[in-house]
Amino acid sequence: MKIALIGATGFVGSEILREAAARGDSVTALVRSPDKVEKLKGVTAVEADATNTSDLAAKLKGHDIVISAYNPGWTNPDIKAVHIAASKSITAATKQAGISRLIVIGGAGSLYAPDGTQFVDGEGFPAEYKEGALGARQALNDLRDETGLDWSFVSPPFHLAPGPRTGKYRLGKDSPVFDAEGNSAISASDLAVAIVDEAESPKYSRERFTVGY
Repeated sequence: MKIALIGATGFVGSEILREAAARGDSVTALVRSPDKVEKLKGVTAVEADATNTSDLAAKLKGHDIVISAYNPGWTNPDIKAVHIAASKSITAATKQAGISRLIVIGGAGSLYAPDGTQFVDGEGFPAEYKEGALGARQALNDLRDETGLDWSFVSPPFHLAPGPRTGKYRLGKDSPVFDAEGNSAISASDLAVAIVDEAESPKYSRERFTVGY
């Protein structure tokens, strides 16, 4: 596949980059700082601004799929607004480039609790992640109104950390995937496996999905 990967130097994006490259895919890493992109076979690093729609569209042309691991940065004081604006720009650029398939990695905050509420609205949701989670939720809601793309939105589990690639995971939709001990967790490497699997063999067209062990 010819993959355009936005945010390829981030925590999740860098794992997606390694996974796709290991499978022999051709990956264009669209990032703010190309010199930070890991040098792997089949990977081309390109400087890009996710909020510059026309320029981004030109750089997306010719790819089979766009995978967005975009994150404004948790220390960004305007993380919610920036996330929403950039997400809209990425969607528009994908369409302008004539690409029909888009996978967006968002947050876990918009997953549903057993009482039917979304975790991000709960009193116990960590304050330092709330604005970013609200931005990601709005990005999902905007995609749900999008009819011109075959999109998928990925919500990671609540505990996402460095760890080994086992190639094993379980899938869910709008509620967290818990293991036998009640943990919602996966390694970033295995999250990348699930995302590239979805890119290769789509199961969630115009849907959100989540993963966990």
